[in-house]
Amino acid sequence: MKRLRQQWEIYKKCTHLPWIQRFFRFTSGTLDAYHLHLSESMLTNILAIVVGVLSGYGAVGFRWMIASFSRFWGEVFVPWADSFSSLGVWAFLPVPIIGMVLVSLIVKYFAQEVTGSGIPDVMESVALKDGRIRARLIWARPLASAICIGFGGSAGREGPIVHLGAAFGSVTASLLRMSRERRKWLVACGAGAGIAATFNTPIAGVVFAMEIILHGSSLRSFASIVLATVSGSIIGRLYFGDDPAFTVPAYAYESNIEIIFYAILGFTAAAIGILYTKMVYFSEDVFNFTKLGIIPKAAFSGLLIGVIVCIWPEVRGVGYDTINAALADSMVWHMMLVLMVVKTLATSLTLGSGGSGGIFAPALFIGAMLGGTLGTGFEALAPGLTAGVPPYVLVGMAAVFSATTHAPFTAIVTLFEMTGNYNIILPLMLAVVIATVISNHFLHDSIYTMRLTRKGIRFHWGTRSDILESLKVRDIMVTEVDTVRENTTKAELFELFKEKHHNGFPVMDKNNRLVGVVTLNDYHNASRLPGFAPVDKFSTHIILTSFPGDDLSSALQKMRIRDIGRLMVVSKQDPKDLVGIITRTDILKAYEMALRRLQTDDTEMDVIT
Repeated sequence: MKRLRQQWEIYKKCTHLPWIQRFFRFTSGTLDAYHLHLSESMLTNILAIVVGVLSGYGAVGFRWMIASFSRFWGEVFVPWADSFSSLGVWAFLPVPIIGMVLVSLIVKYFAQEVTGSGIPDVMESVALKDGRIRARLIWARPLASAICIGFGGSAGREGPIVHLGAAFGSVTASLLRMSRERRKWLVACGAGAGIAATFNTPIAGVVFAMEIILHGSSLRSFASIVLATVSGSIIGRLYFGDDPAFTVPAYAYESNIEIIFYAILGFTAAAIGILYTKMVYFSEDVFNFTKLGIIPKAAFSGLLIGVIVCIWPEVRGVGYDTINAALADSMVWHMMLVLMVVKTLATSLTLGSGGSGGIFAPALFIGAMLGGTLGTGFEALAPGLTAGVPPYVLVGMAAVFSATTHAPFTAIVTLFEMTGNYNIILPLMLAVVIATVISNHFLHDSIYTMRLTRKGIRFHWGTRSDILESLKVRDIMVTEVDTVRENTTKAELFELFKEKHHNGFPVMDKNNRLVGVVTLNDYHNASRLPGFAPVDKFSTHIILTSFPGDDLSSALQKMRIRDIGRLMVVSKQDPKDLVGIITRTDILKAYEMALRRLQTDDTEMDVIT
């Protein structure tokens, strides 16, 4: 009891802190008092379960919100439309307009981050903002996306759920003053748990968090993410059952010639994925070019979306019913071809105009229609040699998704878990890899990272290019450079390495002009040479250099090309005149300092407002 009273006194002294922090201090202090120390790793795993449960219930609530807003069509507009029976389906035209305007109001007055899918924002948060996400997105994101999807917008639900789960993880970590690394882990935990809960795919949730959110940067977070996705998946199964999201007929190879057909599907999916990505951002550019205000822009896009969904109602919302119809082989090829084109257009209008929703479900829809169209053609071309249309529908879904996101592992695992059909794995892997490689060759950015690139953030480097481009080599290069002569012996070089603690030296000739670079690797590779051998015999003479006026972005890119850690800085007038040296460490330090200066207003308090 004495120890508990001591902890209670500590608790009372923390009244200026939020209640959850006071509770945490009291609990951790009590555990320590009884020698039950709670390590940060153990705490992170416990919080991962908590975040997983919160994300699971967030996914359940979000899907309920979408269903509630969708019923608005039947319970409110059907009676209204009956009084205008002469208008037919066109009586529903105002619904998407109302939905898009409501979303624009949330964007304008509460949270600009609710536009788009939300996944690029989570990626940016993890890469550049230490995992900080504003708490208000916990209600603003699901509300805006549910209105957009429920009122007829063409978008998916996975992006908003990822954003919601990530916000749970970020706010939880911030309230408990977790380290930056642990905050990023909990953000990834929330994102993966959201995916697992809504699609009943716990393994895919882990893969998604590791491949897309953390970008494969930390395997130490694996256990926490597994705990979170399992927790989220359990919550999802309690409410949605444990059946796969899609029903796929039994599949078996009919002929080895089918591999050729799946390869063709992979190439075609790459082209469609590139087109889909470019259409979304082209639509955004067009709407921005019109200079319309946020509300008029939303109303106009809602009108266009309303026209589309009145003619082709299959493309509104997430469209999973239509995908299941294609998997059941109950759609004709020309209808699937039309819906593929129309879905691309409707999604581009929805997201390009500032709507709120994900790109996952539309990518699956477009891929399903593509696979169904090609599958019908292959079946007609080689009757009896294919397993029917449904397998091509399934593989098309994964291939287009991977072509747009550049995440092949996530695509393969997700579609496998969503269908529960292992027999399709071989053609699935082939088509997905082909689609990803081709798409990545012609379009270096995925549909997620392209949004970041347009903001000046090169996510595949993990840096903001606008910051690196504003800094020059001359600002950070070292001008007092230790060098060696080309006639320096191997034995003398060894002593210099021990004395100076460098990993390499510029090699100068007798006129003090740059003629090469010698590194520790060069020294070790010359093990057969005698100690009196001159440096000139084993140094590198073809070297990459930089100029003082170059920006750090180009300097870093040169280093990445050869996977080297330093660049010789030479005069632009004389490429043999060494004026300095710059290392990768120097660039990263300068970048981090500049980034911190830009983030001075992004404090912990911003997260909990």
